[in-house]
This record gives sequence, C-alpha cells and structure tokens, in this order.
Amino acid sequence: MLPVQDEAAFPIVDAHHHLWDLGQNPYPWLQDPQQIPFRYGDYSAIKRNYLPADYRRDSAGFNIVRTVHMEAEWERSDPAAETRWLTTINAEHGFPNAFIGHGEPQRADIAEVLAAHAKSPLVRGIRHKPASAVSPAGATRGGAGSMDDEMWRRGYALLEHHDFSFDLQTPWWHLDAAAQLARDFPRTTLILNHTGLPADRSAEGLAGWRRSMETLAREPNAALKISGLGQRGLPWTLEANGAIIRDAIAIFGADRCMFASNFPVDSLMGSFQTIFQGFRDAVAKETPSNKRKLFHDNAIRIYRLS
Repeated sequence: MLPVQDEAAFPIVDAHHHLWDLGQNPYPWLQDPQQIPFRYGDYSAIKRNYLPADYRRDSAGFNIVRTVHMEAEWERSDPAAETRWLTTINAEHGFPNAFIGHGEPQRADIAEVLAAHAKSPLVRGIRHKPASAVSPAGATRGGAGSMDDEMWRRGYALLEHHDFSFDLQTPWWHLDAAAQLARDFPRTTLILNHTGLPADRSAEGLAGWRRSMETLAREPNAALKISGLGQRGLPWTLEANGAIIRDAIAIFGADRCMFASNFPVDSLMGSFQTIFQGFRDAVAKETPSNKRKLFHDNAIRIYRLS
C-alpha cells in the first residue's frame, strides 16, 4: 500500500469505464427484458442509469485525474451517436477525457463510421469484439468476422488514416491472430482489453493464457489493460487476482500495462475501492516509477491524454 499521506494524492487515469442513460439512449443489452449471455452471469444490477454523478460516487476517495470512456454497446445502426452524446457529457462535467467508439471493421460503411467518430477531437480509436470461439478447442483461423477475415482487415487498415488505436476484446485463445494483426499493421496501437479474459483459472487454463499473452506481447505496438478480472459467482479478491495481475505485468512490461475499473460492469464483482485497492496491493513491490506508469503515465501516453 501507499503511505497514508499519499493515498488521496496518488494520480490515477481510469483507462476503461462506461456511462449510460437508459431513458435517453439505446442500449439493447441493458434495455431488453431478456439478458444476453454474459461472462459474469446475471447483470440485472447494472440495468440502470450510470452517469457522471454515479461514477464520482463510486470512485470517491481516489484521485481520478483523467478517464477513458469505452463504447457501451450502443445500438449499432449509428455508432457515432454515442460519441455525440458523450461530447455533451464532457462539456457539462469535464470528463470523460477521451472516448473509444464502436466500429465493426467489416461493415460496408466503416469508412463513414470512422469519419463520423473523428469529428470529435476526443475520440482516440474504436473497439470491436471480433468473431470468436467459446473455448480453446474451437479456436480456428480465418472465419468470417474474425481478425483474419479479408473484409475485416480492409476496414482495420483505415484506422491509421485517423491515427486511431484499436481496443480489442477477445478471449486469449485468439491472441495468435491478434499478434499477426499487430505485425501486419505496425503503426496502429492494439490495446488488449480485460487482461485477455483469463476466466479459466485451472493450471492448464492459466498456462494457455500465459503462452497466448506472451505471443501478443512480442509485438511492440501491443498494450494491455488490466481490468475485467471478475469470476462468475465469486467476489473480486486479491487472492484470486493478484498473481494474474503480476503475471500480466511481467509478460507485457510495466511500460505497456494500464489499470482500469470497467465500471459499472465490474461493480457486479466488487466495489471500486475493493478493485483499485486490490490493484495497488498486487503491485506493492513495484518501484514508485512503475506504479505511476501503471496507474497514470501509460494511459496518458497511449491514449494521448496530455
């Protein structure tokens, strides 16, 4: 832990959180009566508005100096509408300080979608969840909508024109494809979300996760967000997640990792206090310089927040 006098002053960039207004804006996964399959199971507790006052309440006691808003599954017909809404939120509340919009690289109109996002100076890139298998046994290369799909890659190639980064959410058994993508587009920063989704905590599962993370980490334009570590039906604990956090940092290095809350989604697994204090405790033996990189400096650099 930090010395008591440093707790309130230690600067943090929350590199991945969401906001939503369910009365005003379209989020089918949160508004439809039937829930979609979700890695944490029942998510009814977050099917409510989550606005700046809610985020500030949850993060009270931490010196959050910047935040990055991650697209929140806004209805897909007009992804840039979320960017336009967030622009009004930033104007009124002073944050989020950067936005990651949604974009499906295989869309026929992806060039128009990216151009619409780029109208906001606060957009830094897009996120997409490419087609994926439900388990390592089913993982193959070259499927429609995957990172190998020729149409998908044509859309991905357009990111460089806007100086956009790419936030990738995919299970670790597809990181060989992600590594190939990073190699083929070296001028586009690829940011892996949610620690590569190490849901299988068996010895075999974690060994596969580590090997896959090492494959992606060899690419210098790949970075990692340490977040989304909850396990279905279990509370967030340091005992469950500390070793994974330290392994992730050892694999990618302290210069390429960022901590993030994933709130309000990860509020299903633990409080903001529990999760961020857990992050701090997990890296208690890191140097002060590395701690500042992990909690602040890397996000400032990678998401161009200065």
